[in-house]
Amino acid sequence: MLANDHVDFTAAVGEVHALLGENGAGKSTLSNIVTGLYRADEGELRLYGRPVHFASPRDAIDAGIFMVHQHFRLVAPFTVAQNVMLGDDRAGSAGGEATGALRRRLGRRSFFVDQRAVERHVENLARRYGLAVDPRARIWQLSLGEQQRVEILKALYREARILILDEPTAVLTPQEASALFETLRSMAADGRTVVFISHKLHEVTAVADRVTILRGGRSIATLAVAETTPRSLAALMVGRDVDTGRRRERPAPREHVALEVERLTADGDRGHPALTDVSLSIREGEILAIAGVAGNGQRELAEAISGMRAVSQGAVRVAGEPVATGDPRASIHAGIAHVPEDRLGTGVAPSLSIEQNVVLKSYRRRPVSRGPLLHRPTIRERAHALIDRYDVKAPGPATPARQLSGGNLQKVVLGREFEGEPRVLIAASPTRGLDVGAIETVHSYLREAASRGVAILLISEDLDEILALADRIAVMYEGRIVGERDAGTATVDEIGLLMAGGER
Repeated sequence: MLANDHVDFTAAVGEVHALLGENGAGKSTLSNIVTGLYRADEGELRLYGRPVHFASPRDAIDAGIFMVHQHFRLVAPFTVAQNVMLGDDRAGSAGGEATGALRRRLGRRSFFVDQRAVERHVENLARRYGLAVDPRARIWQLSLGEQQRVEILKALYREARILILDEPTAVLTPQEASALFETLRSMAADGRTVVFISHKLHEVTAVADRVTILRGGRSIATLAVAETTPRSLAALMVGRDVDTGRRRERPAPREHVALEVERLTADGDRGHPALTDVSLSIREGEILAIAGVAGNGQRELAEAISGMRAVSQGAVRVAGEPVATGDPRASIHAGIAHVPEDRLGTGVAPSLSIEQNVVLKSYRRRPVSRGPLLHRPTIRERAHALIDRYDVKAPGPATPARQLSGGNLQKVVLGREFEGEPRVLIAASPTRGLDVGAIETVHSYLREAASRGVAILLISEDLDEILALADRIAVMYEGRIVGERDAGTATVDEIGLLMAGGER
């Protein structure tokens, strides 16, 4: 199968150029060729009019090309500052004489690194571009949203001439996204080229000058953004009309409360309080959305309710029955399903096959196992049924999970959780990084589950998604719920202000 089939793509100096396409359309392959990770079988890559051949990502970085990937390229035990400067030993080669001098002054004294100087420089960059992160924190201690900021800081530190951003606003508030757009426009005005990959079409029309659409591995159009609309772009991407942002009527939630969380308090990975007295309840068939900037306790809340994180106080009840905290098996037994924000690292075992991932929560029970032995025909049958029902695009059940696109991987995770017939579903950033077609599909799954009486806790930084799906919206800030609004009357500005710690 061809991932890129005679793709033509041209980005000009001083422009923000959006690259759109469904998951599996060829965007990642094209980006990997441009950044030296893959080598094309045919065709030519030109940089500023001259043919170039990259044998490795180092060659692309040396040429001034840097990519912020959707799945991060960070070293978990290292600090933010160490990750930002990791491998940056090319003083003066990519960013000009001034940048080289700055790197030498900040980062190197003979064979030693001035760690404090690098940390101060990272702090200054973070403050300047509104990318709040502690340069002394270790990567494993950070949320996915904070890790995204580290990746952007790496590119800013290197002052890349061509910057490819894959879903850079997935974890930002609308206000922060607007500030990032200003930064990107400023970078373009300085003569840099920004390639902006996003599935949020309103962002594309807000920041990009031109847009190229890929479909089925081919480039089908390059247009000036001024001549398009989000709806027309979505139709070009998937070949049909798509509507994911409209609220749709659903049956009213039932009277019975499915999930109760009372005064939940827990520490984060760094030993500091991440949750403080969090209380909430969700009725059967209700979708309660948790809005907030990444790093304000949403991940810890999901993990505490699903039993993955120990709590210092508080209680979790399902249908009125207490659930032992800090015990994932107890949560699963109580009927709590969990779709984590990190679908590749936590949602699945990447090296295992689809069929093995499908039974990760049920392999101890009949008919999947018989005593100590797994029953392979049953596992294969379940995997085939899930692939057919959720339209997973994969060669077969034996395909390793890591080879799936983001949308198909999320279908596997959602399908596995739904097959357990849960009472409560925790869905953390369920559509992050997905294309408009996959988003439409995931939203339909969530609405369908709610209509069956499943109580859904939706955790998302995408306010359009929240307003389209939720019945109620609770906003988290610094580990607390700071406000609650009816989703039918709430506005983006109102929720965004609460997410930033503003008026309550």
